[in-house]
Amino acid sequence: MSSSYDKFQKRRLLSSYFSVVLSVFLVLFLLGILGLFVVNSKKLSDDFKETIVMTVFMKNEANDTIIKAFDDEMKTAKFILSHTYVTKEEAAKIHTDIIGENFMEFLGANPLQNSFDLHLKADYIVNDSIAKIETRLRSNEMVSDVVYDKQLVNLVNDNIKKVSFYILCISGFLALVAVLLINSSMRLSIYSNRFIIKTMQMVGATKSFIRKPFIWRSIRLGIIGSVLAILALIGTLYYIDTNYPNLEILEDQLMTGAILLGVLLVGILITWISTFFATQRFLNLRTDDLY
Repeated sequence: MSSSYDKFQKRRLLSSYFSVVLSVFLVLFLLGILGLFVVNSKKLSDDFKETIVMTVFMKNEANDTIIKAFDDEMKTAKFILSHTYVTKEEAAKIHTDIIGENFMEFLGANPLQNSFDLHLKADYIVNDSIAKIETRLRSNEMVSDVVYDKQLVNLVNDNIKKVSFYILCISGFLALVAVLLINSSMRLSIYSNRFIIKTMQMVGATKSFIRKPFIWRSIRLGIIGSVLAILALIGTLYYIDTNYPNLEILEDQLMTGAILLGVLLVGILITWISTFFATQRFLNLRTDDLY
């Protein structure tokens, strides 16, 4: 009978340990993902901004010398990330491929113009800066028109502010959930040892002496959960970097390493705090309240 009860207690204890490790792993993995997203949010938004194309159409009077001069100007412009010169013949071929028929056959001529597709640096894709760039480009007498998606630029800039606010709110909420969830798991783990705690207290053991083994055990469980979360985060980072190399998510290794180290420290800190208050609760209970 005693052996059966001991086995039951051991299974119960292992189950509580597993729940603690799983709770630590899941919460810290989510917090780590959120932390990495926050760190790389500017990079992600910059990458999206830099895909927005500003097309500069040149007048038909613009000869090769003027085109070359404008090309050289764009190479030295501080707001240009990259640019591509598209002849009207290349533009006609692109349009033909899109619509599936040669529109020049019934028009009799190519109505398109030579153009430059400009990709601006992300720091300049804000309403004030991009408007100044547009004005500067239009001041060139050989520029026929400057076209870009103004609504998309406004939408991107507005949504970045909203997303940053939501990320801050979600981070606070997840941090609270992390403490509550891990604290609940730690209390369940310590609950099974409440009689041992009270017995040690009755024979004269100090609170710090009783609390110490529980805290060290919890810290070990926290480290296991944190290491699992770190391994999962590293796997996620390599997956993203392999499939989306343009994001260069592993470029800032110092900040990434700081977040992974932070995950480990948070795992240790939360389990230590949770165990401290959980054991304190049972240390302050009367013997009759244990049942």
